[in-house]
Amino acid sequence: MVSYAVGVRLVVARCSVDYTGRLTAHLPLAPRLLIVKADGSVLVHSDGGSYKPLNWMSPPCTLRTTRREEEDVSAEGETVPGEPWIEQWDVTHDKSGDRLRVRLHEILSDSSHELGVDPGLQKDGIEAHLQALLAENIETLGDGWSLVRREYYTAIGPVDILARDEDGGSVAIEIKRRGEIDGVEQLTRYLELLNRDPLLAPVRGIFAAQAIKPQARVLAADRGIDCVTLDYDALRGIDDVESRLF
Repeated sequence: MVSYAVGVRLVVARCSVDYTGRLTAHLPLAPRLLIVKADGSVLVHSDGGSYKPLNWMSPPCTLRTTRREEEDVSAEGETVPGEPWIEQWDVTHDKSGDRLRVRLHEILSDSSHELGVDPGLQKDGIEAHLQALLAENIETLGDGWSLVRREYYTAIGPVDILARDEDGGSVAIEIKRRGEIDGVEQLTRYLELLNRDPLLAPVRGIFAAQAIKPQARVLAADRGIDCVTLDYDALRGIDDVESRLF
């Protein structure tokens, strides 16, 4: 059965998870939180690891569910012999063909909620202005650069700016007023997700801020992320060649 989420569905279940595609990953049987969003994304969380999911499938994708009653109890491929699953989710990415298979052995909680239209994150005033100014003048990062989109949506939040460099390569840009380690970690998570999309990959990252702490620079360099220091006043006077940042 093909499933379409209305609002967000939250399922707490004892489950096993297998991901197959450009890479393979397996999560053995354990209690986990499963989130199915209206945009089609499916996320698998544990009770730990902050807000980063253990595994996920980003849209566009198709979710098909199978109840155990529809299949032979002696079907091959049991994760735990003698303890058959009662429901199986097969989530297939519509473009890449990657597949996420979740087998639910015991459903502890299952609820759905209509969240409505989200007003979006209200950014710090200067941070929001920096994002708008850099998006409008993306060529300051280099000749031949072009803007793809501001607030480029992903299953774990919007990337501040998605751009293309002079060679047509994808670049994700995260903008902060003050650049710290958590901002680099945030951009790292975005890059992990974006690089799963064959239409974008490879995607490199730029961490941009008015001031970047030394620890954040070290972590960014270790992750292969470039750092750029932004001058708010210079960006506001971007037409003055003498005020160009790059």
